[in-house]
Amino acid sequence: MAFGQRIAGLPSWMAGIALFFLMVMTFCDVVLRSSFDSPIEAATELTRICMAIIVFASLPVISARGGHISVDLLDPFFRGWGERLRDAAVDIVCGVILIWPANQAFVLAARARDYGDLTESLGIPQFYIEYFIAIFTSLTVVVLILRGLIELVGPAALHTDRTVYKDVD
Repeated sequence: MAFGQRIAGLPSWMAGIALFFLMVMTFCDVVLRSSFDSPIEAATELTRICMAIIVFASLPVISARGGHISVDLLDPFFRGWGERLRDAAVDIVCGVILIWPANQAFVLAARARDYGDLTESLGIPQFYIEYFIAIFTSLTVVVLILRGLIELVGPAALHTDRTVYKDVD
């Protein structure tokens, strides 16, 4: 396996580890709450952090694979080169639109760092997770724009069919 493929799989591993931790923590919280009337105090906080890691670590991977949900209402109007043009336009436009939220995430992370915001229960500096969100949103911007450009100018072999479900007539 090439180094690039290992690096590309890192966000999926991060999301998987966070999901596994979330699963174990939730199980333990339910058992402790039900059996001993002693829940994990920071469970809500840890759930919030894990959900952010799962969602934002998965976002660039899903975007690179073209795995987002799509609606095929206008597909009959795009055949051949039109499909590639449509897919490229969607990826590039989505990447460009995502620039503003990525920038705002950096602004909010810097503000949280400057204010010294901490989580309620564990006292973890909030800017860590906010910078994580900002970085992975920015990575998604790059992935979407590159995917769109490759779709637009790349060879036909790189064109991927985004349809996961096809109607059977």
